Order: sequence, then C-alpha cells, then structure tokens
Amino acid sequence: MKRFKKLSFCAVLLASLAFAGCGTPQGSTSGEKAPSASAGESSTPQSMQVNLSTGEPNTIDPGLAEDIPSMSVARAAFDGLLRLNEKGELKEAVAEKYEVSPDGLTYTFHLRDAKWSNGDAVTAHDFEYAWKRVLNPETASSYAYQMYYLKNGEAFNAKKAKAEDVGVKATDDKTLVVNLENPAPFFPELVASVTYFPVNQKAVEANEDWASKPETYVGNGPFVLKKWEHKSGIEFEKNDTYWDKDHVKLSKLNINMIEDANTELSMFENGDLDWAGSPLGDLPLDALESLKDSGKMQSQATAGTYWYIFNTTQKPFDNKKIRQAFATAVNRKEITESVVPFKSTAALGILPPTMTLNPDGYIKDGDVETAKKLLAEGMKEAGITKLPELTISYNTTEANQRIATVIQDQWRKAFGIEVKLVNKENKVHREQMKEGNFQIGRGSWIGDFNDPINFLEVFKGGLNTSKWENKEFLDLLAQSAKEGDVEKRKEILKKADAIVMDEMPALPIYYYTYAWVKQDSVKDVVVDALGFIDFKYASNEKK
Repeated sequence: MKRFKKLSFCAVLLASLAFAGCGTPQGSTSGEKAPSASAGESSTPQSMQVNLSTGEPNTIDPGLAEDIPSMSVARAAFDGLLRLNEKGELKEAVAEKYEVSPDGLTYTFHLRDAKWSNGDAVTAHDFEYAWKRVLNPETASSYAYQMYYLKNGEAFNAKKAKAEDVGVKATDDKTLVVNLENPAPFFPELVASVTYFPVNQKAVEANEDWASKPETYVGNGPFVLKKWEHKSGIEFEKNDTYWDKDHVKLSKLNINMIEDANTELSMFENGDLDWAGSPLGDLPLDALESLKDSGKMQSQATAGTYWYIFNTTQKPFDNKKIRQAFATAVNRKEITESVVPFKSTAALGILPPTMTLNPDGYIKDGDVETAKKLLAEGMKEAGITKLPELTISYNTTEANQRIATVIQDQWRKAFGIEVKLVNKENKVHREQMKEGNFQIGRGSWIGDFNDPINFLEVFKGGLNTSKWENKEFLDLLAQSAKEGDVEKRKEILKKADAIVMDEMPALPIYYYTYAWVKQDSVKDVVVDALGFIDFKYASNEKK
C-alpha cells in the first residue's frame, strides 16, 4: 500500500479516534448534491506531470490492485460509492445518499445517475458484480479479505458459500443493499477504497486482459486512460461522461515511470514534472535537507510502517528467538536520523502511531547484548552452530538500498556475519515475496482505514508473505470482529498485537512520513490521512 498535502478532516481525528471511521455519520441520509455547471471550467486546458518511481504498476484493475502505485492509477479512472472531497472529507460519490440500520449491520446505498466511459449506465448491479468478483476464489485477489466484512464474504472466498449468499445485493439499478457479518464503524472508509470500486461486467468478461490497454479499459471516474506505453508512461484525459466532471479541472494527467530519484528531482527543477516525491515518486535522500531548508519540501506523517518480512518457512527464521534477535539488533535511530531523515520515525511496533495499542513499543532499539543472547538461544533450539547464508531482498530504490546496507552492517557488527543484498525491480520483488522465494524481504503496509485490524490482518491470508501462523492470534482477530464494545475490542486487539510482536514475523523499522515538492501552480491535490493521492480536484494553472 505510500503519500500528503494538507491535513484532512480525517487526519485531525486520527490521533484521538483510533477506532472510529471517518465518514458520514451512521444513519445519514443527506447526500452531496451535484455541483453547478461550470464549477471546473477553465479558459486554458490544464495538464499535470507526475512520476511513478516504482516503474510499471503491477495492475490497474481495481479488484486486483494491492499497492499504492496500482491503486493510485485505478483511483484516477474509477469512482466508488463514497470518495474524499477536496478538503479530505468523506462524501457521497456514485452514491447520492445512504442509510445505516440502527444495529450497524445493513447499509443501503442509493445511486445517482452516472455513466461508464463507454456510455453504459453505472448501476448497483455493477457494484454487486465487482464485490463478488473480488471475493470469488477464481479471481485470486489478494485483497479479498477486505470484503470479509460482508455477510458470508469469507465463506464464499473459502468455497463454503455461494455467490448469492454474500451480503451485497442490487435490489434495482439504483439501490445497493449491503449486509455485514458484524458491525464495522470503519465500513464507510472501506467503501471509499479502491477494492470496493465497481467494474463494468461487460468489459471484464469480454477480455480477461481488459485492464492492460486503453482500448478495453472502461472506468467510471474523473479520467479516461488514453495511452499506456509500458515501462514508460501512462496518459489520462478528462472523462467527459463523469457525473462530477465540472469539478475536474485537469484536461490531462501524465504519469511518468522514472525510477531514479535524482532524475525525478532534476526533471522537476527543469519544469518537466509538476510534482516530485511522495506518494508516487521519490526524492534523493541527499537533497532532503537542502529542500527542507529552502522551504520547498512539504511533508506529512502517515499511517504506514516500513518493515522487513521474515520467511518463517525457511531456516533459520522458522525459529522465533532468531527472528527476535535480528529485530532487536537493528538500530532504528541510526536509520531514521542518518538514512531517511524527514521521512521517518523509529518503529518499535507494527502499528503506526495513529493506531498504536502500546505507545511504548515492544522493542529496545539496537539492543545488541540482548540480540546476541536471543541468537545463541535460538540457534541452540534449532540445533545449529552456524547460520546459513542469509539474504535481504528488496525492490530497487535509493532508500531501500541504503537501509539494507546499514542493516547489513549492523548485523555484521552484532553477530559477526555477512548478509547478502539482492535488489530487483518492484514487480519482480513482489512476485518473489508472494512465491516465498526470499529469506528476509523488504515490505511495508499503509493503512486502508484507520483501525489496528487493518495492519494485524496482514498476517493472515493471501497477504501474509511471512507464512507465519498462530491459532491464538487468529482466534483473537475473529473475536474482535464480534465484539461491539469499543474498549473490550481494543483489549482483544492489544493481545493480538502483542502476539505478533513476540513472534516477530515482521521486523518493524520505521513509520512513514511523506516528503514531496510541487510547482507553485499546482493546487488541490488530495493526499489523505492514510497517504492515498487523488488528482480529481487538482488544478495546474501555469502562467
């Protein structure tokens, strides 16, 4: 899931409402009215040039997207029932209004008139089809678990229920009725996420590669995909069939794919990019201090954790104490102060500060003596006297390279071992992590909604690349879903969090802070409290 501009309404609430969804209050019936005509009219066509430093997105199919680049591209082309407005507030989008039952289990969404980019009407059936498509085990969506909040969603994904049993039903073209397994106050935030976007059934079923080229890519959002030169760039144009087109000011949105941070900054300084840095791009680490001193750099903390994942199916990391040893030996302060300054704070737990259940953390940073003791105990338990060759795998970026080099050196000094570093392009790295072809792999998680469950659930199901399993942990997650009392639920999740940090399938390194620069002409790019970027309201009136 990596992104910010101004503090959104949600961001203001994050620090105090760790379990509250930031959306329209339950029972709301007031929809956001369509804007008056000409609200987004401009005498001069506006365009914007941004960069995707990870290179080619893994997919731009909203039902399969699972990282920030993929989701950001899909967000440009699609619109959900709800969406953040230009102030970062959650508002009705394709849904004109909605109601929530008193028990919090039933949501009824009433759709406005909207069209697909091919001219078809967007209907409630499109949402029902899309949500069930994500849950369908044949789709193999890693984000299917995000739909488990739907009644029988998990059962359908596990082939224990039928599609018609899932709690989403279009009762007519304009009405979508959603039944949940358990009350989920953050559900409106989920509904605004990319995974819950609709897809055009006709387009999807006509071509299994529909999301790979402009000719077959059908969306319902602010922009239409016009050109995709793979590994080079993506070009969007304003969607004239979009229901809220009068709020879309950009006539073109161009996404470059330059992986070198120095080149990205140079292009920005030459006027060839309008935005450089987070959440889609990257800034050179050596330039951060001067950019900050110049006043050009903007930054904002986000609900995200940068970590290393241990492959718990491979020796020696099938041993808990060895995992603990390697995590305890890492000096996070050195990394956050010397390697990625202005972009991070040391992570002593999996959960970011907005969701933390243990503010003091679980790890004593850079505790080499304890790490040595844990390693000796772990090796004895594992029956080994020497560690096998170890490798850190990461996707190619300047920051990932420097962090890996520092940790390599820290482990060398702590344990007297040599660790090999292997870097690959982002798409290859992600696939190898999924396949279990790694020992220690660079990863991260950015919250999809502001609740600890969103991070804890990473360690179950399809996204759990560590392959770590713990029955007590899973039972606690299941128990938390059924607990309606906020404080009792918090205690349940706190126990689950403690188990993860004791078992250490992932080694937390730092919490994200995003840093970027933009041209003075760029305004109203929405970067939400969780770090997702939206260009729907952006303007770029160059003089």
